[in-house]
Amino acid sequence: MPLRIVFQPYTLHFRMEAGTSRGVLTQKTSWILKVTDEEQPGVVGYGECGPLPGLSVDDIPDFDVQLAEVCELFNQLDLEVFPFNLSIILQQVIPEHLPSVRFGIEMALLDFMNGGQKVPYKNPFSKGEKGIPMNGLIWMGSYDHMVRQIEDKLEQGYTTLKMKVGAIDFDQECRVLESVRTRFSASEITLRVDANGAFQPEDVEDKLKRLSQYELHSIEQPVRAGQLDLLADLCANSSVPVALDEELIGIFDYRKKFALLKKTQPPFIILKPTLLGGFQHCKEWIEIANRLSIGWWVTSALESNIGLNAIAQFTASFDNQLPQGLGTGALYHNNFDSPLKTENGYLFYDRSREWNIALDENAWK
Repeated sequence: MPLRIVFQPYTLHFRMEAGTSRGVLTQKTSWILKVTDEEQPGVVGYGECGPLPGLSVDDIPDFDVQLAEVCELFNQLDLEVFPFNLSIILQQVIPEHLPSVRFGIEMALLDFMNGGQKVPYKNPFSKGEKGIPMNGLIWMGSYDHMVRQIEDKLEQGYTTLKMKVGAIDFDQECRVLESVRTRFSASEITLRVDANGAFQPEDVEDKLKRLSQYELHSIEQPVRAGQLDLLADLCANSSVPVALDEELIGIFDYRKKFALLKKTQPPFIILKPTLLGGFQHCKEWIEIANRLSIGWWVTSALESNIGLNAIAQFTASFDNQLPQGLGTGALYHNNFDSPLKTENGYLFYDRSREWNIALDENAWK
């Protein structure tokens, strides 16, 4: 099966400034992949590689050069790819330091093997029969800006809100949380926060104690990654349940994954396929989490609708009732038209809607 992989960059532009503890985002570049086979004309599998600046292992200056080398190697090997050998081939061809490339190629090959219909995983979600519950994401900003976002999400039917914290005035962030909790109990509106590792060892316990008065569901990555003893202590004793996020990045060996979760025993882990090396690696994290009675949910990493669609279908393959972090499709004003739609805090795949992946056919490399 003489498969061929080509790619081209695509810059996504945010509708508004997206504030996090690592800075403000206004645009993001993804590399869109296309898999074809001259023996199957008309069948195209799409994938997306989108390393996050300042966070991804493969946020490197020559990313496009290394992506081109991987695609060239893949094309030269003339590989026969099937579901049973997909993970083996990905491991052999794609270096570990390129997790978003592995994710993008894995996604594209799954799509291609399923007929090029943008359906890498067939399940009730991709059939349009069932939605996925989501959290509504609140970006950092002024008090008024965050409150407006909260009101918008509540009007859209979200019952779980996730707020970015850690980069602006902590008192202000607490006031925003208080504004929600004074109106809604924890049984009515679930609150999550994401610190992106912004709290310092000397103040993290005080801040978690203060946050606990708002009856939070969880806090993602309260301290920067790599402080395992501190993190294990926080996971065991924090009054706000801790979820590991950045801590998982860069760990690809199964035994090391198990050792991390065994040592820290977090209540939750957050899975971002783009950052963790694709679906097979996420499956390993899920398997270990289940063994250790650790909860988990999946979050997008600011992909376009191409990547978001594949992540949503993967997520729907599991019986996980927790709200997922998949509400990023509306962030961009130049996203690709797709069947994805949000309604009452759920993500749906509306099969009456058409895909429109409008790309420059002369730009494929």
